[in-house]
Amino acid sequence: MGSDNVIDESLARQISSLVDQISTIIVGKRPQIEDCVACLLAGGHLLIEDVPGVGKTTLAHALAVSLGLKFSRVQFTADLMPSDLIGVSVFERQRDSFVFHPGPVFAQVLLADEINRAGPKTQSALLEAMEEQQVSVDNETRALPAPFFVIATQNPSDQLGTYPLPESQLDRFLLRITLGYPDRASERALLAGADRRDLAQRLQPVMPPAALVAAQRAVQQVTASEALLDYLQALIAATRDGRWFVEGLSPRAGIAVLRVAKARALMAQRSYVAPDDVQAILPQAIAHRLHPVPGAGRGPIEQVRAMVEGVPIP
Repeated sequence: MGSDNVIDESLARQISSLVDQISTIIVGKRPQIEDCVACLLAGGHLLIEDVPGVGKTTLAHALAVSLGLKFSRVQFTADLMPSDLIGVSVFERQRDSFVFHPGPVFAQVLLADEINRAGPKTQSALLEAMEEQQVSVDNETRALPAPFFVIATQNPSDQLGTYPLPESQLDRFLLRITLGYPDRASERALLAGADRRDLAQRLQPVMPPAALVAAQRAVQQVTASEALLDYLQALIAATRDGRWFVEGLSPRAGIAVLRVAKARALMAQRSYVAPDDVQAILPQAIAHRLHPVPGAGRGPIEQVRAMVEGVPIP
């Protein structure tokens, strides 16, 4: 790659092998898998909004196994309490003291399944852990493992028994993606093949945690030119001008877009962000943070794409 190469070839092969291996389990969904890996490399958290049964849990498990990371899954329900997630201190008579028993949040890859079925207090407990990378129990702060990556799944809001995440909490997720139903050929492979969860359990790590940390550091070294920043600012300004959306993006959201665009550039073995990186990730990075203006006739993702068409590249 010449001077464009920002990571050594070994690390590049490991990232590519990671995507390839997960693609053997979640068939026909390579773009979504690349988004998931980019989100992880960018140090963010992922929200998957979809109907049950399309492979969300299997994706999270395959990612954790492929990276050799500790995996934990929590099924969110209406009666799930914050202590069920974070952990609790229990008095042990033998020690004559309280002993903390960590909850499932003390994992490196945490699948928060059906997050919008839990009450607001439990949702907030998870989102605080995501933001702070730590939890506070009994006036004591406990750091979470590193890396710490949350994949939360959410049912469509029109399903019964859900508590939609408010905008301020949705903003904590770097990306929101949808897996969707498989195409015909991919579904035939699923029907004719072995159980995907069994296959995921038999995977071997292809990228050790140390390499993941190195890749996350390399993302920070990817550069963005003045022209690229001009383009990104033009897109951010377009979300705020009242033509496309009710309210525009916050500065934090703009920084998030740049971070995940850098991760995509890294995955392409480039040392700089290109406009294509921003365009490819923008709907997944900002649609869940925005509401189209009344009468737009489009959903948030389609509205973002229409906006991108209307903003020229410098």
